[in-house]
Amino acid sequence: MKLEPLRSWPTAIIRSLQTNDAVVRIVIASVQGSSPRDAGTTMLVECEHVLGTIGGGQLEWSAIATARALLSQSSCSTEVRKLTLGPQLSQCCGGVVELWFERYSAADIPFLNLAAATRGPTLLTSTLAKGTVERRLVRHSTPRTELTREDHVTIFRERLDEVEPHVWLYGAGHVGQALARVLAALPLQLTWIDSRPDLLLTDIAESITTLSADDPVSTLDRAPVGTRFLVMTHSHPLDYALCKAVLERNDHAWIGVIGSKSKSVRFRSRLLREGLSHNQVDRLICPIGVDGIESKLPAAIAISVAAQLLQTLASPVRTLSPGHDCALGCQSCALQPGASL
Repeated sequence: MKLEPLRSWPTAIIRSLQTNDAVVRIVIASVQGSSPRDAGTTMLVECEHVLGTIGGGQLEWSAIATARALLSQSSCSTEVRKLTLGPQLSQCCGGVVELWFERYSAADIPFLNLAAATRGPTLLTSTLAKGTVERRLVRHSTPRTELTREDHVTIFRERLDEVEPHVWLYGAGHVGQALARVLAALPLQLTWIDSRPDLLLTDIAESITTLSADDPVSTLDRAPVGTRFLVMTHSHPLDYALCKAVLERNDHAWIGVIGSKSKSVRFRSRLLREGLSHNQVDRLICPIGVDGIESKLPAAIAISVAAQLLQTLASPVRTLSPGHDCALGCQSCALQPGASL
């Protein structure tokens, strides 16, 4: 069982069909009340293996059993099931979820290739009528997953493109490697950069993008607007150069640098002397990590930093446009919630 998030389920299904006759995708299509995972969460079920998770417990075990039964059928490829977590599954969540089950085989590869190749905001609309599903891809920025019914027709709409936040991690030392392992299991688009390619571990997850660069600062031009930056290289001068370049660029969502309080004071003082404004410098987080964790073990630091990073995702983060110096409440510079980065 692989539990990391499925970044591109069409690609994952294509890969799975190379060794399986069929694969069933399970999606949490709608949620009322409390549930283990949110609407849009996906997992894949093969004859012997499972990829991803919809939250575990009786909900997941019941869903896997339904998917395995669907694998053995050829006449019915899609169905929707509504489950009340308390009375039906004895789960304490108490909510109601609707699960979308869809069986894919080699005949679906042309659609999967098309879906995997989409770029930009794309909405997949699947219309289920009399056991047959019709799929349609539309350029659209609607962010939410939606299941509706019209007469005897069920319509499932979902965003196909990746809308996960971008995180750029600079540094592949002991803490960087530990942090990369933690972030790989989270719903983030992680880019990992270091000047030492042998330290950029390739066995953590296929979803990580690695960049080896003699001058890591030169890679900043490739980072999308609204990126969250984590700086923890082997060199304090390089840490400073990266922080200064990000703050001068002024279109990031968040930046944190590993270090002590004295390092923070030195960095801030120098940044101000070199012309950055107080508003810009105040956006630098140093030291990084949540309060209350004293351990200096790489794994402990990684967990602390990942927890702090997750806190930044809990509310919309405003960014400043390049060259613009204002209070963070400036609405003209806001990165709109749900915007594709």
